[in-house]
Amino acid sequence: MKSILLGLARAALGAIFLYAAVTKLPDMAAFATDIANYRMLPAALVPATSAAVVGIELAVGLLLVAGVAARAAALVTAGMLVFFIAGLSQALLRGIDLHCGCFGGTELATWGTVGRDVPMLAAAVAVAAWGPGRIRPGGVGRLGVDGGR
Repeated sequence: MKSILLGLARAALGAIFLYAAVTKLPDMAAFATDIANYRMLPAALVPATSAAVVGIELAVGLLLVAGVAARAAALVTAGMLVFFIAGLSQALLRGIDLHCGCFGGTELATWGTVGRDVPMLAAAVAVAAWGPGRIRPGGVGRLGVDGGR
């Protein structure tokens, strides 16, 4: 049962990160503006950072869904989520009114946004620590079944 829960967590995280990346691609300029509004980076680093975030989201999303190098992808995902939680938290504590930039839309950053990231962080840590799991009992191989060990 633990292996199936890990597999489902891995696949869900991968799907969420793929969705997050794909929703940002049509308007990367808006995503860069969202990143700039966090007031954490010099303006010169914002374009490269926004492109890197989307690229990493795509890569870890694909790896997690496919179950390839899943522990490493989950570790990177956990690191990104820590960064997202810290960035959101510092902006909210400073009273900055901004869009979170999470899914390419106009969603406002709130403590609820932070709260949404915490269970994803827990899932990423679990997959990194205990392995990719499997989607179906007795399954072996790649494509989200039991690969990436």
